[in-house]
Amino acid sequence: MQDRRTRVVVVGGGTAGWMAAAALVRLLPHACTVQLIESAEIGIVGVGEATLPHLRAFLLRLGLDEAAFMRATHATFKLGIEFRDFGKPGDRYLHPFGAFGQPLGGIPFLHYWLRLQAEGEGGSLFDYGVANVMAAAGRFAAPASDPASPLSAYAYAYQFDATRFGPHLRDFAVGQGATRTEGRITGVERHPESGDVAALVLENGARVEGDLFVDCSGFRSLLLGEVLGEDWEDWSHWLPCDRAVALPCESPKGEIEPLTRATAMPSGWRWRIPLQQRVGNGYVYSSAHLSDDAAGDAILAAVDGAPLADPRVLRFRAGRRKRSWSHNVIAVGLASGFLEPLESTSIYLVQAAITQLLELFPIDGVDSGDRDAFNAEIDYEYDRIRDFLILHYHASTRDDSDFWRDVRAQPIPDSLAEKLALFRRAGRLQRYAKGLFFEPSWIAVLIGQGVMPAAWDQRVDAVPFAALDQELKRMRGAIAAPVETVPGHRAALAGLGALA
Repeated sequence: MQDRRTRVVVVGGGTAGWMAAAALVRLLPHACTVQLIESAEIGIVGVGEATLPHLRAFLLRLGLDEAAFMRATHATFKLGIEFRDFGKPGDRYLHPFGAFGQPLGGIPFLHYWLRLQAEGEGGSLFDYGVANVMAAAGRFAAPASDPASPLSAYAYAYQFDATRFGPHLRDFAVGQGATRTEGRITGVERHPESGDVAALVLENGARVEGDLFVDCSGFRSLLLGEVLGEDWEDWSHWLPCDRAVALPCESPKGEIEPLTRATAMPSGWRWRIPLQQRVGNGYVYSSAHLSDDAAGDAILAAVDGAPLADPRVLRFRAGRRKRSWSHNVIAVGLASGFLEPLESTSIYLVQAAITQLLELFPIDGVDSGDRDAFNAEIDYEYDRIRDFLILHYHASTRDDSDFWRDVRAQPIPDSLAEKLALFRRAGRLQRYAKGLFFEPSWIAVLIGQGVMPAAWDQRVDAVPFAALDQELKRMRGAIAAPVETVPGHRAALAGLGALA
């Protein structure tokens, strides 16, 4: 009997390609065959080492063992992203994977804290986040299963060696039935009437036919960009950083921090991502404000361990394709768009595209309705993340370099301006049911960078001040005490059997 499954061809390996192949072959084996084409001659960017908690759900859905994954990729746990010097020099705050405090009487916790702050009480907002307190102590434990426990109100992500993640997924996907083809693509054949991609021609002359093509070719965007000519929507006027210089270094002695760090620099910012056996570093900057050589010198001077390689320059531009699914080609990852790694969203966007592909997988050929729905969802994801990244620059009060003066002065999207006006007026945030970065994330960055509302929910004033002050002190203690019983990060990795 003829195999009627959809022939899916994935173009490009690395993180995006093997995530797509693994998900399709594991979750839709009855609906498709999967062939991935990659060339050893084409390098992997391999910088996106920090992730968001959504990746854990992806790995669980595939049935991958967490400890084995962490050993294979030299991974560490991540409770959030610490930002230094973003609001003004000397500032420091953690954007955690969790909420702040607890609602009281149906009113968001932030409003009670704002009332106490007006009287010089209440302490730091970040003392009310379990992930914040745990990260500051260099400790880690998986969230408690009991929702009544203070140690249940957070999530976690991973920091890993991206050059090891793709091969780990490759072994899994091939074991599930995916086919890997080594070769460089030298030609693309299209149907003369529909314009769909019909086949790929490899350097050795082989033809690879398919029904659906997943473009994971990175910044090149071989199929969606080069062949189909999908237009690019440029966001560099909002996010002017267009270069990064990456550099691994030796790990310093002591505890491994369970967090990613972003530190503002004169012409951008630099990342620090601690893995089990090394630290990933990089300087994201605007080439209009800094030369590549100067960026390399700056990152060499900033790292806290002996360099393990020479600085490597990466070039990019912020924005996305106006359509990520065109004809029978779906772009995933960098082939679809790019947003700087300030909030570790690159792998999340890969995962979001894969999730939509699984939900809208073609039945008896590509349907325009599925294609339109996919593009709308991906655009929504990119647009929301774009606004959140712009916030980090716009909310800064730094004026110590041309770069920071320029990014602060840039007009912002109307969608972001509306959010900021609402928050500044009364501490309220627009709510939405999907996408990335909900209220706690916005609160972390806004409060962390000194954006304070002018007022709060007036129902809070009905609570006696002394009672409110006592309740918030109780909340802080209910977090601090159990965190003291949590093991250090390195001990937690060893206890799980996750150390390489």
